[in-house]
Amino acid sequence: MHELSLAESIRAIVEETAQAQGCSRVRTVVLEIGELSSVEVEALRFCLDTVLRDTSAAGAAIEIEAVPGVGWCPACERSVPLAQRYDPCPHCGGYQLRPTGGLEMRVREIEIE
Repeated sequence: MHELSLAESIRAIVEETAQAQGCSRVRTVVLEIGELSSVEVEALRFCLDTVLRDTSAAGAAIEIEAVPGVGWCPACERSVPLAQRYDPCPHCGGYQLRPTGGLEMRVREIEIE
C-alpha cells in the first residue's frame, strides 16, 4: 500500500510547515490528487488519520480536491479529457493518448492556528 508512504510524506510536509510557522495546531490540510495518479483516496484518508494522530495536525480536516485527467492525442493534435489511463480518444477512438494532467498529488494548502 503506497498510500502509507504518501501519508508519511504529507505528515513531514505538514510538520515542517507548522514548525516553521511556530503554530500549535493545524486546522486543515488541502490536497490535490489527480484522477490518474493511482492514489486510492479512502486508503490515503485512513493512513493520514493514523500518521497524523500524535502531531499538531491531529484531528485536522483533510480536504481532497480531484484534478481531472487530461491526455494529448497525437492523431487529433489536441488535449482531451481522460478518465482512465489507456482510454481511447473521445474524438478519433485512437489509443495513443499520452497523459498530461491529473497525474499529480500535492499539498496545496495548510491552515494553521
